[in-house]
Amino acid sequence: MHLARSGRVIIQLTKLVEEGQILCDEKSGKVAKVMELIGPVTKPYASAAPLTNNIKKFTGKKVFALENSPAKKQKIRRKRK
Repeated sequence: MHLARSGRVIIQLTKLVEEGQILCDEKSGKVAKVMELIGPVTKPYASAAPLTNNIKKFTGKKVFALENSPAKKQKIRRKRK
Protein backbone atom coordinates (compact mmCIF):
# COMPACT_ATOMS: atom_id res chain seq x y z
CA MET A 1 0.00 0.00 0.00
CA HIS A 2 1.31 3.42 -1.00
CA LEU A 3 0.03 6.88 -0.06
CA ALA A 4 -0.26 9.15 -3.12
CA ARG A 5 0.03 12.96 -3.04
CA SER A 6 -3.67 13.21 -3.85
CA GLY A 7 -4.48 11.63 -0.49
CA ARG A 8 -5.63 8.38 -2.00
CA VAL A 9 -4.05 5.02 -1.27
CA ILE A 10 -2.65 2.91 -4.14
CA ILE A 11 -2.80 -0.83 -3.54
CA GLN A 12 -1.33 -3.62 -5.68
CA LEU A 13 -3.97 -6.33 -5.97
CA THR A 14 -3.41 -10.07 -5.78
CA LYS A 15 -7.13 -10.76 -6.19
CA LEU A 16 -9.75 -8.81 -8.12
CA VAL A 17 -11.96 -6.47 -6.10
CA GLU A 18 -14.87 -4.26 -7.10
CA GLU A 19 -15.31 -0.51 -6.90
CA GLY A 20 -16.97 0.42 -3.63
CA GLN A 21 -15.54 -2.57 -1.77
CA ILE A 22 -14.12 -1.95 1.73
CA LEU A 23 -10.53 -2.95 2.52
CA CYS A 24 -9.51 -3.85 6.08
CA ASP A 25 -6.39 -4.76 8.06
CA GLU A 26 -5.65 -8.10 9.75
CA LYS A 27 -7.78 -7.04 12.76
CA SER A 28 -10.80 -6.29 10.51
CA GLY A 29 -10.47 -2.54 11.02
CA LYS A 30 -11.72 -0.59 8.01
CA VAL A 31 -8.80 1.05 6.21
CA ALA A 32 -9.98 2.23 2.77
CA LYS A 33 -12.77 2.11 0.17
CA VAL A 34 -11.90 1.17 -3.43
CA MET A 35 -12.76 4.06 -5.74
CA GLU A 36 -11.35 2.78 -9.05
CA LEU A 37 -9.21 0.06 -10.59
CA ILE A 38 -6.12 1.19 -12.50
CA GLY A 39 -3.15 -0.29 -14.33
CA PRO A 40 -2.76 -3.36 -16.54
CA VAL A 41 -5.31 -6.18 -16.40
CA THR A 42 -2.63 -8.75 -15.56
CA LYS A 43 -1.38 -6.81 -12.49
CA PRO A 44 -4.13 -4.38 -11.43
CA TYR A 45 -3.95 -1.70 -8.78
CA ALA A 46 -6.74 -0.09 -6.79
CA SER A 47 -7.03 3.60 -5.98
CA ALA A 48 -8.81 3.85 -2.63
CA ALA A 49 -10.05 6.59 -0.34
CA PRO A 50 -8.76 6.28 3.24
CA LEU A 51 -11.33 5.59 5.96
CA THR A 52 -8.96 6.41 8.82
CA ASN A 53 -7.06 9.55 9.81
CA ASN A 54 -3.88 7.59 10.53
CA ILE A 55 -3.46 5.95 7.10
CA LYS A 56 0.34 6.30 7.17
CA LYS A 57 0.66 3.46 9.69
CA PHE A 58 -0.82 1.06 7.08
CA THR A 59 1.63 1.90 4.26
CA GLY A 60 3.65 -1.14 3.26
CA LYS A 61 1.22 -3.54 5.00
CA LYS A 62 -1.28 -6.02 3.57
CA VAL A 63 -4.98 -5.26 3.49
CA PHE A 64 -7.90 -7.56 2.78
CA ALA A 65 -11.27 -7.10 1.06
CA LEU A 66 -14.42 -7.56 3.12
CA GLU A 67 -16.80 -10.08 1.57
CA ASN A 68 -19.95 -8.26 2.71
CA SER A 69 -18.95 -4.81 1.42
CA PRO A 70 -21.51 -2.35 0.05
CA ALA A 71 -20.25 -3.17 -3.46
CA LYS A 72 -21.49 -6.75 -3.08
CA LYS A 73 -25.06 -5.81 -2.10
CA GLN A 74 -27.75 -5.85 -4.76
CA LYS A 75 -29.49 -2.58 -5.38
CA ILE A 76 -33.28 -2.62 -5.19
CA ARG A 77 -35.06 -0.17 -7.43
CA ARG A 78 -38.68 0.75 -7.11
CA LYS A 79 -40.86 1.17 -10.15
CA ARG A 80 -42.37 4.60 -10.57
CA LYS A 81 -46.11 4.85 -11.07
